Amino acid sequence: MQGKKTFQEKLFNQFRLSERVPEDNFYRRLHTAIDLNFLYKTTEKFYGLSGQKSIDPMVFFKLCLVGYLENITSDRKLITHCSMRLDILYFLGYDIDEELPWHSTISRTRQLFPEDVFESVFTKVFELCVAVGMVAGHTQTIDSAPVKANASMDTLELKVPEEDLENHLRQIRNISHRDKLKPLRQSKENKADKDQQTLSASANELQAIKSRNTKWAKDQDARPGAGAKGSRYTSNKTHYSPTDPDARISVKPGKARKLNYLSQLTVDTANHVISDIKAYHADGKDSQHLPDIVKRVKQRLWKSELVWENCVADTGYSSGENYAFLETIGLKSFIPAHGTYKGGPNGFTYQEKDDYYTCPQGKIIPFKKTFIEKKNNTKKKEYRGSKQLCLDCPIRRSCLGKSAQEKKFTVTYYRSEYERNIARVESNQGRYMKGKRQSTVEPVFGTLTQFMGLNKVNSIGIKQANKCMQLSAIAYNLKKYLKFTQKRVKSGAGMLDLFYALKNRLTAVDKSVLTGMNLI
Repeated sequence: MQGKKTFQEKLFNQFRLSERVPEDNFYRRLHTAIDLNFLYKTTEKFYGLSGQKSIDPMVFFKLCLVGYLENITSDRKLITHCSMRLDILYFLGYDIDEELPWHSTISRTRQLFPEDVFESVFTKVFELCVAVGMVAGHTQTIDSAPVKANASMDTLELKVPEEDLENHLRQIRNISHRDKLKPLRQSKENKADKDQQTLSASANELQAIKSRNTKWAKDQDARPGAGAKGSRYTSNKTHYSPTDPDARISVKPGKARKLNYLSQLTVDTANHVISDIKAYHADGKDSQHLPDIVKRVKQRLWKSELVWENCVADTGYSSGENYAFLETIGLKSFIPAHGTYKGGPNGFTYQEKDDYYTCPQGKIIPFKKTFIEKKNNTKKKEYRGSKQLCLDCPIRRSCLGKSAQEKKFTVTYYRSEYERNIARVESNQGRYMKGKRQSTVEPVFGTLTQFMGLNKVNSIGIKQANKCMQLSAIAYNLKKYLKFTQKRVKSGAGMLDLFYALKNRLTAVDKSVLTGMNLI
């Protein structure tokens, strides 16, 4: 007999949310896995003693985590999504007839709490991963990736020089027709300070921009598609974003120029647990950020009683200062050197003991002085031979050129650190570390940007961007943690650990009892 279902809503229902959410549900397991009660004491100082009650800080963080776990970056969409999911309501501690917080409350609370609060939640989750044996600590891989800022290239405005703008435009012809007019999307409010709006580039830098622009297009306005988005040549030296002054223009090969933040990520190689993440300005070099990253990661691992031995990164983090810094704090670097590095001129042999070079003719080129190169602000050593030394040399023309009278060259001050690092990179262990880096930190970045809400920052300012990155990393680590513990329970490893823990506990109790009875 054919059945037909008719729906008639009941006035009264006997319904328990806990009975409808399965025991093996992800959010039910997550509800029992993490304890965020410490947030009440941590965030107490940010609230007043009177007025209406604000959102529960624990509910706020759980809502944020759901957003990144479900790859939802809009607070409005997040509330709508959560209201239709029974398991998420159970995780948040809301019943089906309770109204969720208003979406604007999430963004206001995100601005209210400082970065330290988000850092404490990240550390709490990281310690959970350490407690179950997910983090080895000895090898950490570091990488970076641009994350799109919450600002449009159409809102870019010109930095104003000290002189008259019109005169400046006539002198430096690196500005397209679009830049002479108002931005396509005028910003409602200019949030940039005066320093950010003022042109600070030197004449040489502006000339370099002009030359680069001439190569790129002789006349931008005459080019087909000159009015399209991204057709103009922009630079952080000449443009700024009034919407988000902390965002910077950056570009990757084959990609369009965008306003981005730079996300620096550190991952443990044992089970791909994120050990650190932070937002930086997108116009900075990776090598400039390495000391700050290393200090932060080393402190976090030390607090968890883990020893860090190997620092693995790509060529972007290469510099003599970084190699020396890592050696000073006892870390072995596996960072390929830049292709521009040379240990000295071709055919010259370095004598490390007495610090001089021997030319192909056997003549000694001695060390003269140490200096700071202004162009890149790097420390270098100068080696120079005398005029008499090269006077009758048979290869004088090919070695010195037409005008030089003596052999003079510079070498990085950190030559020995470079050589030791290169030897490690080219060893069997170095080749293994390269494979670990490619299979560890790069897939993690792909997961964060494609599936965990880090394809774009949904807030404004570098501090807010840092909070978004930390929340994405927290969600990732929690997902890894639940998967790891579930596998251990199924394999019986978790039960074995519980047995030994109880055994050690009982042994300690027995000893204390016997000590109290003066029997041992």
